[in-house]
Amino acid sequence: MPIATVNPATGETLKTYEALDAEAIERRLAAAQSAFRTHRTTTFAERARLLHQAADLLDEDQRDIARVMTTEMGKPVKQARAEAAKCAKAMHWYADHAEELLADEEPADSDVKDSGASRALVRYRPLGPVLAVMPWNFPLWQVIRFAAPALMAGNVGLLKHSSNVPQTALYLEDLFRRAGYPDGCFQTLLIGSGAVEDVLRDPRVRAATLTGSEPAGRAVASVSGDQVKKTVLELGGSDPFVVMPSADLDRAAKTAVTARVQNNGQSCIAAKRFIVHTDVFDAFAERFTAGMAALTVGDPLDEDTDIGPLSTEQGRTDLEELVDDAVENGATVLCGGERPEGYTERGYYYAPTVLTDITPEMRIHLEEAFGPVATLYRAADLDEAVALANDTPFGLSSNVWTREDAEVDRFVRDLEAGGVFVNGMTASHPAFPFGGVKRSGYGRELSGHGIREFCNITTVWHGA
Repeated sequence: MPIATVNPATGETLKTYEALDAEAIERRLAAAQSAFRTHRTTTFAERARLLHQAADLLDEDQRDIARVMTTEMGKPVKQARAEAAKCAKAMHWYADHAEELLADEEPADSDVKDSGASRALVRYRPLGPVLAVMPWNFPLWQVIRFAAPALMAGNVGLLKHSSNVPQTALYLEDLFRRAGYPDGCFQTLLIGSGAVEDVLRDPRVRAATLTGSEPAGRAVASVSGDQVKKTVLELGGSDPFVVMPSADLDRAAKTAVTARVQNNGQSCIAAKRFIVHTDVFDAFAERFTAGMAALTVGDPLDEDTDIGPLSTEQGRTDLEELVDDAVENGATVLCGGERPEGYTERGYYYAPTVLTDITPEMRIHLEEAFGPVATLYRAADLDEAVALANDTPFGLSSNVWTREDAEVDRFVRDLEAGGVFVNGMTASHPAFPFGGVKRSGYGRELSGHGIREFCNITTVWHGA
């Protein structure tokens, strides 16, 4: 993929960029190593001051950077503004909480004595330059949720962003520079995917984090394993949205629409598989399908647009192939299933779609649909609902709708996912850990768990 801004609403190439050559990459790696030597010794107060300043600048830039994001990857501009605001909030949160999250831990006095020490503690120290390989779908948020904790821990960041959001990538480097961070503390590497391995193998890069596809995660994990470097991976998701008979159907169906089509349906944590108890299946399906069909598809810069284009032409092709395969194998289309009227030739649009009568033979049963396409399943009872929810190679998050405490307990115990959201849709917040299991990856972002992922957890022992 060339490093370029291609407006997905029109298909027009707006800007192209040359990839960094080997000499330029070397300069940036050297700058990162140099910056780390100094940044690691700064106080939490100084780090917080810089991060607060960056967050304030981002708030000031919110409308401008939102338009850039929308132009590069197609999300509705009102959602782009919300993304920028969320990033600033998370930056302030980490600036305010990092010191307590990384405070020294003291074992129980009895354990210290039993070890033969006069004093002992656990200290969190930074690792060094961290390489972040990030996707286009949340081009600010995915980066900030790594960068804010990493910088507050005393690490420095190297960003390899997706090649279709270069303006957003360069904005992020400039944001931290304008906030007063020293040269080398946060840098954007305009490189293609083929150059990532050499950067990752460089001994100055001490760890890596990736949000993206399963193949990309396997590649980064393989190289990192060979180099014995820490990684955090957040990969695909095919999250279940389970509706039981006691649920508030009106609220569940309304939330289900938002949960499926947020970010034009291009979100790892979007609900994708809607598993509904047979007693309320027809009622839910009617409400949900009506809500999906009523969404406004159009120019993502228009404030009234609910669904913009998919980010790339290939992304739409991949989605069409999943839907076509399902229909050819017997799936029923309740709404959508095609390019929307008026957008068959212009832009990378796809209509909000609901499919039912899904069987295991269909690709969409196991593959992630990255776009506004929902699959609707009927479950005979609680056991079947749990089994269907877990019948996926992914395990990022999950949503369950029930008023029965016993059912909640069962879902929390048995769902194979990194999160269980009860009577609400999956969302991320800096105070709560985020990540998955199975092929959705490993490690956690956000919260204290996230900031400690890229720390040297050091035992300090003093003899008697």
